[in-house]
Amino acid sequence: MQVDIITIFPEMFKGPFDQSIIKRAQEKKLAKINIHDLRQWTEDKHKTVDDKPFGGGPGMIMKVDIIDKAIAAVRKKELKGKTILLTPQGKTFKQKRAEEISRLEQIVLICGHYEGFDERVRELVDEEISVGDYVLTGGELAAMVVTDAVVRLIPGVVGNIESTKDESFSADGLEYPQYTKPVEYKGKKVPEILLSGNHAKIKEWRKKKAVEKTKKIRPDLLKKI
Repeated sequence: MQVDIITIFPEMFKGPFDQSIIKRAQEKKLAKINIHDLRQWTEDKHKTVDDKPFGGGPGMIMKVDIIDKAIAAVRKKELKGKTILLTPQGKTFKQKRAEEISRLEQIVLICGHYEGFDERVRELVDEEISVGDYVLTGGELAAMVVTDAVVRLIPGVVGNIESTKDESFSADGLEYPQYTKPVEYKGKKVPEILLSGNHAKIKEWRKKKAVEKTKKIRPDLLKKI
């Protein structure tokens, strides 16, 4: 998969994508992440990417013409892909959508900033995504979240692909409780069933505990199970 991120703060991406699973995905050539500075498509000496809103009001608005040029330059029509606007007004990003996006060949992520986008920008993209009902300073952190959630689902990125199927939200609920050594710590023991070796019983226990955990912490998710 090719991930192209359009931003006015390219330096922000140096650390997160140089570590852990995302780094390995790039080394294995399973994912290619390109960071593009939006200002390279400006034509004035100040490299202006925003301007005052018509009709008045606070803040600055990101310009449609500059973003249009950027999309045209990085989006490869021969690849199966999507152009995605990262904005609080978008549809909330969920695990199911991450799985769908992971099957694409290219995604172009556009990071917002300032007071928002010229409304005409929305006509240039395939969809809008929000990482939650809150406002960030810019779309850069949202782009990191989406990239991380998507890239780790590409076959071959995570050593055991089965491990991603049992994770929270992958089965429309929270993951079952997990334990490791020591068997006993400060009087609290690992459930005996997990030490039994009876895989059928363990599977049944995990399913039951996943439902109980979801009911206690995220009861809203139970409607989907």
